[in-house]
Amino acid sequence: MSEWFSNALTRAQDLTELAEQQWLAPIRAKAISQLKNTRWPNRKTEAWRYTPLRAVERTLASVKNADAAEKGLVPAVIEGLSAIEVVFVNGEFSEALSTQVLPAGLSIVLGSQLDNRDDLLDALSEIKPERHLFGMLNDALVQEVVWIKVAQGVSIDVPIRITNLSSQAAESHVKAFVSVEEGAQVTVLEMAGSNGQTLSTGFTEYDLAKDSRLEHYRFALQTDDNVSVGGCHFRLGEAAQLNSNIIGFGSDLQRLDTDIIYAGENANAKLNAVYLLDGNELFDLHATVEHAVPNCVTEENIRGIVADRARAVFNGRIHIHRDAQKTLAELNNRNLLMSDKAEINTKPELEIYADDVRCAHGATVAEIDKQALYYLQTRGISRSKAQVMLNFGFINELIDQMPNEVIAQWVRPIIRNRFEQMEVK
Repeated sequence: MSEWFSNALTRAQDLTELAEQQWLAPIRAKAISQLKNTRWPNRKTEAWRYTPLRAVERTLASVKNADAAEKGLVPAVIEGLSAIEVVFVNGEFSEALSTQVLPAGLSIVLGSQLDNRDDLLDALSEIKPERHLFGMLNDALVQEVVWIKVAQGVSIDVPIRITNLSSQAAESHVKAFVSVEEGAQVTVLEMAGSNGQTLSTGFTEYDLAKDSRLEHYRFALQTDDNVSVGGCHFRLGEAAQLNSNIIGFGSDLQRLDTDIIYAGENANAKLNAVYLLDGNELFDLHATVEHAVPNCVTEENIRGIVADRARAVFNGRIHIHRDAQKTLAELNNRNLLMSDKAEINTKPELEIYADDVRCAHGATVAEIDKQALYYLQTRGISRSKAQVMLNFGFINELIDQMPNEVIAQWVRPIIRNRFEQMEVK
Protein backbone atom coordinates (compact mmCIF):
# COMPACT_ATOMS: atom_id res chain seq x y z
CA MET A 1 0.00 0.00 0.00
CA SER A 2 1.19 3.54 -0.80
CA GLU A 3 2.43 5.47 2.23
CA TRP A 4 0.36 8.48 1.18
CA PHE A 5 -2.75 6.29 0.82
CA SER A 6 -2.14 4.74 4.24
CA ASN A 7 -1.70 8.18 5.82
CA ALA A 8 -4.88 9.43 4.12
CA LEU A 9 -6.86 6.56 5.63
CA THR A 10 -5.43 7.34 9.07
CA ARG A 11 -6.38 11.01 8.72
CA ALA A 12 -9.89 10.06 7.60
CA GLN A 13 -10.26 7.80 10.63
CA ASP A 14 -9.13 10.68 12.86
CA LEU A 15 -11.86 12.90 11.43
CA THR A 16 -14.51 10.45 12.64
CA GLU A 17 -13.51 11.35 16.21
CA LEU A 18 -14.21 15.08 15.81
CA ALA A 19 -17.57 16.25 17.16
CA GLU A 20 -18.03 18.88 14.43
CA GLN A 21 -17.58 16.18 11.76
CA GLN A 22 -20.19 13.74 13.05
CA TRP A 23 -22.78 14.90 10.53
CA LEU A 24 -20.59 13.42 7.74
CA ALA A 25 -20.03 10.16 9.63
CA PRO A 26 -22.26 7.97 7.38
CA ILE A 27 -20.52 9.13 4.19
CA ARG A 28 -17.05 8.93 5.71
CA ALA A 29 -17.56 5.49 7.28
CA LYS A 30 -18.76 4.02 3.99
CA ALA A 31 -15.80 5.48 2.11
CA ILE A 32 -13.26 4.27 4.67
CA SER A 33 -14.74 0.77 4.53
CA GLN A 34 -14.51 0.70 0.73
CA LEU A 35 -10.99 2.12 0.69
CA LYS A 36 -9.71 -0.51 3.12
CA ASN A 37 -10.69 -3.10 0.51
CA THR A 38 -9.22 -1.15 -2.41
CA ARG A 39 -5.73 -1.69 -3.77
CA TRP A 40 -3.59 1.32 -4.62
CA PRO A 41 -3.48 1.45 -8.45
CA ASN A 42 -0.47 0.34 -10.48
CA ARG A 43 0.16 -0.16 -14.20
CA LYS A 44 -1.97 -3.31 -14.13
CA THR A 45 -5.01 -1.34 -12.93
CA GLU A 46 -6.94 -0.61 -16.13
CA ALA A 47 -8.38 2.75 -15.02
CA TRP A 48 -4.87 3.98 -14.15
CA ARG A 49 -2.83 2.05 -16.70
CA TYR A 50 -1.32 5.12 -18.36
CA THR A 51 -1.48 7.45 -15.36
CA PRO A 52 1.09 6.69 -12.67
CA LEU A 53 0.42 8.09 -9.22
CA ARG A 54 4.03 8.91 -8.34
CA ALA A 55 3.13 12.60 -8.15
CA VAL A 56 0.66 11.81 -5.35
CA GLU A 57 3.08 9.54 -3.53
CA ARG A 58 5.90 12.11 -3.46
CA THR A 59 3.81 15.21 -2.78
CA LEU A 60 4.87 17.49 0.08
CA ALA A 61 1.41 19.07 0.30
CA SER A 62 -0.32 18.95 3.66
CA VAL A 63 -3.65 20.07 5.08
CA LYS A 64 -3.67 23.77 5.96
CA ASN A 65 -6.49 25.99 7.13
CA ALA A 66 -7.71 29.01 5.22
CA ASP A 67 -5.81 31.37 7.54
CA ALA A 68 -2.56 29.98 6.12
CA ALA A 69 -3.42 31.14 2.61
CA GLU A 70 -1.33 33.88 1.04
CA LYS A 71 -2.90 37.29 0.57
CA GLY A 72 -4.03 37.92 -2.98
CA LEU A 73 -5.25 34.36 -3.49
CA VAL A 74 -8.55 35.23 -5.16
CA PRO A 75 -10.71 33.84 -8.00
CA ALA A 76 -9.62 34.64 -11.54
CA VAL A 77 -11.07 37.78 -13.07
CA ILE A 78 -13.23 37.15 -16.14
CA GLU A 79 -13.80 40.53 -17.72
CA GLY A 80 -17.46 41.22 -18.41
CA LEU A 81 -18.71 38.27 -16.36
CA SER A 82 -20.81 38.87 -13.29
CA ALA A 83 -20.99 35.67 -11.23
CA ILE A 84 -22.40 34.30 -8.00
CA GLU A 85 -19.22 33.25 -6.24
CA VAL A 86 -18.84 30.08 -4.16
CA VAL A 87 -15.23 30.04 -2.95
CA PHE A 88 -13.18 27.53 -0.99
CA VAL A 89 -9.70 28.32 0.33
CA ASN A 90 -7.58 25.30 1.26
CA GLY A 91 -10.78 23.24 1.37
CA GLU A 92 -12.61 25.63 3.71
CA PHE A 93 -15.62 27.66 2.59
CA SER A 94 -14.73 31.37 2.41
CA GLU A 95 -17.64 33.54 3.40
CA ALA A 96 -15.60 36.67 2.70
CA LEU A 97 -14.95 35.71 -0.95
CA SER A 98 -18.39 34.20 -1.62
CA THR A 99 -21.56 36.00 -2.68
CA GLN A 100 -23.93 36.68 0.21
CA VAL A 101 -27.01 38.11 -1.54
CA LEU A 102 -28.65 35.55 -3.81
CA PRO A 103 -31.43 35.88 -6.39
CA ALA A 104 -34.88 34.52 -5.61
CA GLY A 105 -35.17 30.79 -6.21
CA LEU A 106 -31.50 30.02 -5.51
CA SER A 107 -30.18 28.67 -2.23
CA ILE A 108 -26.54 27.96 -1.38
CA VAL A 109 -26.04 26.34 2.02
CA LEU A 110 -23.32 24.47 3.83
CA GLY A 111 -24.11 20.97 4.97
CA SER A 112 -22.72 21.71 8.44
CA GLN A 113 -25.28 24.50 8.89
CA LEU A 114 -28.40 22.50 7.97
CA ASP A 115 -30.81 21.55 10.74
CA ASN A 116 -32.02 18.55 8.74
CA ARG A 117 -29.30 16.97 6.61
CA ASP A 118 -31.09 13.77 5.65
CA ASP A 119 -31.90 14.83 2.06
CA LEU A 120 -28.33 15.95 1.41
CA LEU A 121 -26.77 12.85 2.96
CA ASP A 122 -29.11 10.60 0.98
CA ALA A 123 -28.12 12.35 -2.25
CA LEU A 124 -24.37 12.59 -1.68
CA SER A 125 -22.32 10.13 -3.72
CA GLU A 126 -25.50 8.63 -5.16
CA ILE A 127 -24.66 10.00 -8.61
CA LYS A 128 -20.87 9.64 -8.44
CA PRO A 129 -20.05 5.96 -9.11
CA GLU A 130 -18.24 4.09 -6.36
CA ARG A 131 -15.49 2.96 -8.72
CA HIS A 132 -13.69 6.31 -8.49
CA LEU A 133 -10.78 5.85 -6.08
CA PHE A 134 -10.21 9.55 -5.46
CA GLY A 135 -13.94 10.09 -5.24
CA MET A 136 -13.93 7.75 -2.26
CA LEU A 137 -10.90 9.54 -0.83
CA ASN A 138 -12.75 12.81 -1.24
CA ASP A 139 -15.72 11.34 0.67
CA ALA A 140 -13.36 10.23 3.43
CA LEU A 141 -11.34 13.45 3.76
CA VAL A 142 -13.74 16.28 2.91
CA GLN A 143 -14.90 18.36 5.89
CA GLU A 144 -17.63 20.46 4.29
CA VAL A 145 -20.18 20.18 1.48
CA VAL A 146 -21.88 23.03 -0.32
CA TRP A 147 -25.44 22.39 -1.54
CA ILE A 148 -26.63 24.56 -4.42
CA LYS A 149 -30.32 24.34 -5.19
CA VAL A 150 -32.27 25.99 -8.02
CA ALA A 151 -36.00 25.99 -7.30
CA GLN A 152 -38.63 24.59 -9.66
CA GLY A 153 -39.26 26.73 -12.73
CA VAL A 154 -36.60 29.31 -11.83
CA SER A 155 -34.05 30.57 -14.35
CA ILE A 156 -30.85 31.94 -12.79
CA ASP A 157 -29.47 34.46 -15.28
CA VAL A 158 -26.14 35.03 -13.48
CA PRO A 159 -23.63 32.13 -13.64
CA ILE A 160 -22.61 30.39 -10.42
CA ARG A 161 -18.85 29.96 -10.09
CA ILE A 162 -17.35 27.36 -7.74
CA THR A 163 -13.66 28.07 -7.13
CA ASN A 164 -11.17 26.02 -5.14
CA LEU A 165 -8.12 28.10 -4.13
CA SER A 166 -5.04 26.44 -2.67
CA SER A 167 -2.04 28.07 -1.04
CA GLN A 168 1.55 26.94 -1.43
CA ALA A 169 2.02 23.25 -0.52
CA ALA A 170 -1.60 22.84 0.63
CA GLU A 171 -3.74 19.71 0.37
CA SER A 172 -7.47 20.35 0.00
CA HIS A 173 -10.69 18.44 -0.65
CA VAL A 174 -13.86 20.08 -1.94
CA LYS A 175 -17.33 18.67 -2.59
CA ALA A 176 -20.47 20.29 -4.02
CA PHE A 177 -23.95 19.02 -4.82
CA VAL A 178 -26.09 20.91 -7.33
CA SER A 179 -29.85 20.30 -7.52
CA VAL A 180 -31.63 21.74 -10.56
CA GLU A 181 -35.34 21.23 -9.98
CA GLU A 182 -38.05 20.69 -12.58
CA GLY A 183 -38.07 23.31 -15.34
CA ALA A 184 -35.17 25.26 -13.80
CA GLN A 185 -32.14 26.66 -15.67
CA VAL A 186 -28.67 27.57 -14.48
CA THR A 187 -25.04 28.00 -15.56
CA VAL A 188 -22.23 26.65 -13.35
CA LEU A 189 -18.47 27.20 -13.71
CA GLU A 190 -15.90 25.12 -11.83
CA MET A 191 -12.41 26.54 -11.49
CA ALA A 192 -9.27 26.21 -9.37
CA GLY A 193 -6.37 28.45 -8.50
CA SER A 194 -3.14 27.77 -6.64
CA ASN A 195 0.32 29.01 -5.75
CA GLY A 196 2.05 25.75 -6.61
CA GLN A 197 2.97 22.33 -5.21
CA THR A 198 -0.63 21.63 -4.22
CA LEU A 199 -2.72 18.48 -4.04
CA SER A 200 -6.47 18.81 -4.40
CA THR A 201 -9.55 16.68 -5.02
CA GLY A 202 -12.75 18.35 -6.19
CA PHE A 203 -15.96 16.48 -6.97
CA THR A 204 -19.32 17.92 -7.96
CA GLU A 205 -22.56 16.00 -8.45
CA TYR A 206 -25.42 17.43 -10.50
CA ASP A 207 -29.02 16.25 -10.24
CA LEU A 208 -31.07 17.54 -13.19
CA ALA A 209 -34.82 17.09 -12.75
CA LYS A 210 -37.44 16.91 -15.49
CA ASP A 211 -37.19 19.64 -18.17
CA SER A 212 -34.24 21.31 -16.45
CA ARG A 213 -31.29 22.93 -18.24
CA LEU A 214 -27.64 23.06 -17.15
CA GLU A 215 -24.84 24.94 -18.91
CA HIS A 216 -21.60 23.69 -17.39
CA TYR A 217 -17.93 24.66 -17.59
CA ARG A 218 -14.93 23.10 -15.90
CA PHE A 219 -11.54 24.78 -16.28
CA ALA A 220 -8.64 22.56 -15.16
CA LEU A 221 -5.87 25.04 -15.90
CA GLN A 222 -3.40 24.28 -13.11
CA THR A 223 0.08 23.46 -14.42
CA ASP A 224 3.61 22.79 -13.14
CA ASP A 225 3.88 20.73 -9.92
CA ASN A 226 0.22 20.81 -8.97
CA VAL A 227 -1.64 17.53 -8.46
CA SER A 228 -5.37 17.70 -9.13
CA VAL A 229 -7.88 14.85 -9.27
CA GLY A 230 -11.60 15.46 -9.56
CA GLY A 231 -14.88 14.67 -11.18
CA CYS A 232 -18.14 16.03 -12.60
CA HIS A 233 -21.06 13.63 -12.32
CA PHE A 234 -24.47 14.28 -13.87
CA ARG A 235 -27.85 12.56 -13.56
CA LEU A 236 -30.38 13.61 -16.17
CA GLY A 237 -34.11 13.34 -15.58
CA GLU A 238 -36.82 13.28 -18.26
CA ALA A 239 -36.18 15.83 -21.05
CA ALA A 240 -33.29 17.40 -19.13
CA GLN A 241 -30.57 19.11 -21.17
CA LEU A 242 -26.86 19.32 -20.38
CA ASN A 243 -24.21 21.32 -22.23
CA SER A 244 -20.80 20.67 -20.64
CA ASN A 245 -17.48 22.24 -21.65
CA ILE A 246 -14.08 21.18 -20.29
CA ILE A 247 -10.74 22.92 -20.85
CA GLY A 248 -7.68 21.20 -19.39
CA PHE A 249 -3.95 21.86 -19.21
CA GLY A 250 -1.48 19.34 -17.87
CA SER A 251 0.56 19.33 -14.66
CA ASP A 252 2.46 16.74 -12.60
CA LEU A 253 -0.91 14.98 -12.51
CA GLN A 254 -4.25 16.24 -13.76
CA ARG A 255 -7.07 13.68 -13.76
CA LEU A 256 -10.75 14.33 -14.40
CA ASP A 257 -13.58 11.80 -14.43
CA THR A 258 -16.96 12.75 -15.82
CA ASP A 259 -20.10 10.59 -15.73
CA ILE A 260 -23.41 11.23 -17.46
CA ILE A 261 -26.27 9.01 -16.30
CA TYR A 262 -29.62 9.07 -18.09
CA ALA A 263 -32.45 8.49 -15.62
CA GLY A 264 -35.33 9.84 -17.75
CA GLU A 265 -36.35 9.61 -21.41
CA ASN A 266 -35.85 12.33 -24.05
CA ALA A 267 -32.87 13.86 -22.28
CA ASN A 268 -29.79 14.98 -24.16
CA ALA A 269 -26.20 15.85 -23.31
CA LYS A 270 -23.40 17.54 -25.20
CA LEU A 271 -19.83 17.28 -23.94
CA ASN A 272 -17.00 19.26 -25.53
CA ALA A 273 -13.51 18.93 -24.09
CA VAL A 274 -10.10 20.38 -25.00
CA TYR A 275 -6.69 19.53 -23.52
CA LEU A 276 -3.39 21.30 -24.32
CA LEU A 277 -0.19 19.83 -22.90
CA ASP A 278 3.48 20.81 -22.90
CA GLY A 279 6.75 19.89 -21.17
CA ASN A 280 6.43 16.73 -19.08
CA GLU A 281 2.80 17.36 -18.22
CA LEU A 282 0.12 14.72 -17.80
CA PHE A 283 -3.62 15.07 -18.36
CA ASP A 284 -6.10 12.20 -18.04
CA LEU A 285 -9.78 12.48 -18.98
CA HIS A 286 -12.17 9.58 -18.40
CA ALA A 287 -15.73 10.10 -19.66
CA THR A 288 -18.49 7.55 -19.11
CA VAL A 289 -22.06 7.78 -20.38
CA GLU A 290 -24.76 5.41 -19.12
CA HIS A 291 -27.78 5.21 -21.44
CA ALA A 292 -30.20 3.33 -19.20
CA VAL A 293 -33.49 4.57 -20.72
CA PRO A 294 -34.83 5.05 -24.29
CA ASN A 295 -34.88 8.09 -26.57
CA CYS A 296 -31.83 10.01 -25.34
CA VAL A 297 -29.05 11.76 -27.25
CA THR A 298 -25.33 12.12 -26.47
CA GLU A 299 -22.75 14.08 -28.46
CA GLU A 300 -19.10 14.04 -27.34
CA ASN A 301 -16.29 15.94 -29.05
CA ILE A 302 -12.86 15.68 -27.45
CA ARG A 303 -9.78 17.36 -28.96
CA GLY A 304 -6.22 17.53 -27.75
CA ILE A 305 -2.83 18.94 -28.71
CA VAL A 306 0.26 17.48 -27.04
CA ALA A 307 3.79 18.89 -27.27
CA ASP A 308 7.33 18.08 -26.07
CA ARG A 309 7.30 14.99 -23.77
CA ALA A 310 3.79 15.49 -22.45
CA ARG A 311 1.28 12.65 -22.15
CA ALA A 312 -2.47 12.67 -22.64
CA VAL A 313 -4.91 9.93 -21.72
CA PHE A 314 -8.50 9.76 -22.91
CA ASN A 315 -10.93 6.98 -22.17
CA GLY A 316 -14.45 7.52 -23.45
CA ARG A 317 -17.06 4.85 -22.77
CA ILE A 318 -20.70 4.89 -23.90
CA HIS A 319 -22.80 2.10 -22.42
CA ILE A 320 -26.16 1.45 -24.10
CA HIS A 321 -28.30 -0.65 -21.75
CA ARG A 322 -30.79 -3.22 -23.02
CA ASP A 323 -33.82 -0.95 -22.49
CA ALA A 324 -32.22 2.12 -24.06
CA GLN A 325 -33.85 1.80 -27.48
CA LYS A 326 -33.86 4.76 -29.90
CA THR A 327 -30.59 6.04 -28.44
CA LEU A 328 -28.44 8.37 -30.55
CA ALA A 329 -24.83 8.57 -29.34
CA GLU A 330 -21.65 9.85 -30.98
CA LEU A 331 -18.11 10.08 -29.63
CA ASN A 332 -15.18 11.63 -31.47
CA ASN A 333 -11.64 12.12 -30.19
CA ARG A 334 -9.12 13.98 -32.38
CA ASN A 335 -5.51 14.65 -31.41
CA LEU A 336 -2.45 16.46 -32.73
CA LEU A 337 1.14 15.61 -31.78
CA MET A 338 3.70 18.44 -31.90
CA SER A 339 6.68 16.27 -30.98
CA ASP A 340 8.01 12.81 -31.75
CA LYS A 341 8.20 12.17 -28.00
CA ALA A 342 4.70 13.38 -27.11
CA GLU A 343 2.27 10.60 -26.26
CA ILE A 344 -1.48 10.13 -26.54
CA ASN A 345 -3.31 7.07 -25.26
CA THR A 346 -6.90 7.13 -26.49
CA LYS A 347 -9.55 4.48 -26.02
CA PRO A 348 -13.09 5.21 -27.26
CA GLU A 349 -15.54 2.47 -26.29
CA LEU A 350 -19.09 1.56 -27.29
CA GLU A 351 -20.89 -1.15 -25.34
CA ILE A 352 -24.31 -1.77 -26.88
CA TYR A 353 -27.04 -4.13 -25.63
CA ALA A 354 -30.00 -2.54 -27.46
CA ASP A 355 -30.73 -3.25 -31.13
CA ASP A 356 -32.56 -0.07 -32.23
CA VAL A 357 -29.88 2.58 -31.79
CA ARG A 358 -27.63 4.85 -33.85
CA CYS A 359 -24.13 5.04 -32.41
CA ALA A 360 -20.67 5.92 -33.68
CA HIS A 361 -17.24 6.47 -32.20
CA GLY A 362 -13.76 7.19 -33.45
CA ALA A 363 -10.32 8.49 -32.60
CA THR A 364 -7.49 9.97 -34.64
CA VAL A 365 -3.90 10.92 -33.81
CA ALA A 366 -1.98 13.05 -36.32
CA GLU A 367 1.21 15.10 -36.39
CA ILE A 368 1.31 18.83 -37.01
CA ASP A 369 2.21 19.67 -40.60
CA LYS A 370 5.86 20.76 -40.33
CA GLN A 371 5.97 21.75 -44.01
CA ALA A 372 3.05 24.15 -43.45
CA LEU A 373 4.86 25.52 -40.40
CA TYR A 374 8.03 26.08 -42.46
CA TYR A 375 6.03 27.71 -45.27
CA LEU A 376 4.48 30.26 -42.92
CA GLN A 377 7.89 31.07 -41.45
CA THR A 378 9.33 31.70 -44.92
CA ARG A 379 6.57 34.27 -45.38
CA GLY A 380 7.85 36.27 -42.44
CA ILE A 381 5.52 34.85 -39.80
CA SER A 382 7.21 34.05 -36.50
CA ARG A 383 7.33 30.44 -35.40
CA SER A 384 5.09 31.06 -32.38
CA LYS A 385 2.46 32.88 -34.46
CA ALA A 386 2.60 30.18 -37.14
CA GLN A 387 1.93 27.54 -34.49
CA VAL A 388 -1.09 29.50 -33.27
CA MET A 389 -2.40 29.83 -36.83
CA LEU A 390 -2.10 26.09 -37.48
CA ASN A 391 -3.48 24.94 -34.16
CA PHE A 392 -6.06 27.47 -33.13
CA GLY A 393 -8.66 26.56 -35.73
CA PHE A 394 -8.50 22.93 -34.61
CA ILE A 395 -9.47 23.95 -31.07
CA ASN A 396 -11.48 27.11 -31.70
CA GLU A 397 -14.29 25.16 -33.36
CA LEU A 398 -15.21 23.82 -29.92
CA ILE A 399 -14.64 27.18 -28.20
CA ASP A 400 -17.07 28.75 -30.68
CA GLN A 401 -19.71 26.30 -29.48
CA MET A 402 -19.61 27.61 -25.91
CA PRO A 403 -23.04 29.14 -25.22
CA ASN A 404 -21.59 32.00 -23.13
CA GLU A 405 -19.63 34.33 -25.40
CA VAL A 406 -18.07 36.22 -22.46
CA ILE A 407 -16.49 32.99 -21.21
CA ALA A 408 -15.38 32.06 -24.73
CA GLN A 409 -13.74 35.48 -25.20
CA TRP A 410 -11.93 35.09 -21.87
CA VAL A 411 -10.50 31.65 -22.63
CA ARG A 412 -9.34 32.33 -26.22
CA PRO A 413 -6.27 34.46 -25.31
CA ILE A 414 -5.36 31.96 -22.59
CA ILE A 415 -5.32 29.24 -25.24
CA ARG A 416 -3.36 31.43 -27.67
CA ASN A 417 -0.71 32.06 -25.01
CA ARG A 418 -0.57 28.35 -24.35
CA PHE A 419 0.04 27.63 -28.05
CA GLU A 420 2.88 30.15 -28.17
CA GLN A 421 4.64 28.21 -25.41
CA MET A 422 4.21 24.84 -27.12
CA GLU A 423 7.10 24.13 -29.48
CA VAL A 424 7.04 21.83 -32.48
CA LYS A 425 9.94 19.38 -32.06
